[in-house]
Amino acid sequence: MREQRTAGSIPVENKVPRHGAGFRLPYRLEIDPAGANSPWWITIVAIALALVACGVFIALNGMNPFMVYSKMVKGAFGSTFGLTETLVKAIPLLLCGLGVSIAYRISVWNIGAEGQFVAGAMAATAITVYFPTLPMYASIPLMMVAGIVAGGFWGLLTAIPRNYFQVNELITSLMLNYVALLALNYVVFGPWKDPKGFNFPGSPMFKAAQTLPAFGTTRLHIGIIFAIIAVLIYAFVVRYTRWGYELRLIGANSEAAKNAGIRISRHVLVVMVISGGLAGLAGMSEVSGVAHRLMYGISPGYGYTAIIVAWLAKLNPIGLVISSVLFGGLIVGGYSVQTIGLPSSISSMIQGAILFFLIAGGMAGKFRIRRNG
Repeated sequence: MREQRTAGSIPVENKVPRHGAGFRLPYRLEIDPAGANSPWWITIVAIALALVACGVFIALNGMNPFMVYSKMVKGAFGSTFGLTETLVKAIPLLLCGLGVSIAYRISVWNIGAEGQFVAGAMAATAITVYFPTLPMYASIPLMMVAGIVAGGFWGLLTAIPRNYFQVNELITSLMLNYVALLALNYVVFGPWKDPKGFNFPGSPMFKAAQTLPAFGTTRLHIGIIFAIIAVLIYAFVVRYTRWGYELRLIGANSEAAKNAGIRISRHVLVVMVISGGLAGLAGMSEVSGVAHRLMYGISPGYGYTAIIVAWLAKLNPIGLVISSVLFGGLIVGGYSVQTIGLPSSISSMIQGAILFFLIAGGMAGKFRIRRNG
């Protein structure tokens, strides 16, 4: 018997009789390395399929899907209030998504942005608890530094086991999310609990000097400026610096990067510290700019949603901004449909559907149908 194999392909014919005419399929399924980065239209199709799938579910519950989607769009973008609330939600998504993207660029699968977000929020709150009399020009920068350092340290806790003990970062980053949440529960139910909070699990309200300034009468705060600056720095560094080139090389071909003398382990440490630091800054901006206190459930899942944001953007800086705003609008739109009898969790269902179809589309994009010649 004789084997027929094609490099990079899945053979559909393994056995060809030596004598006589054997059966031969006219086509074969082949893995195409160029399809590792799926084209932009797959993203559009994935979003469309997610909306169709969720629309079927909505219709089965007796609602008109077009009316529901229209209500969500109007609630998120149809008024000044809705638009500013969308941007408020987009700030942590953009910062966390940016951190996740930097890690993914070198194939480090950081799913710990949720824990890093919480660590940053707790560190920023610690400044308000232990240094309550600082003026704004000192407290805000100190809170920012504390949030970045805490988030970066949480990211470092994932990088060290990966580098020196070959522990998968998916496991450690996910486990550290729960550690951070347990620590949050401890402080808001314990030592930092507001004695005047009617038994509500949260810290005392921040003073005016400890809150980020907002624009006008809206809740939109200057954290959006931090996020935009971070995106611009990321775009410049990745595109125009040697370090950014090394990141792109590691992500494209780690073996070639290693042969070129690039110390991948050092880049993993630095990237995870930066990734965690950005999520920590997001946590600081949330407690200081929106909640004005640390409380139980300070994050509705920003760190996990940021994974979808980064995947949807394909690690592109402009794409990150767009997808963050879209997902911020999805969250706000989910609140608006409560007035017509649907739960706000409809937005979570749409997020999950988008992720599912993005993964399916990415896998399908790696394969090509070739004619057997």
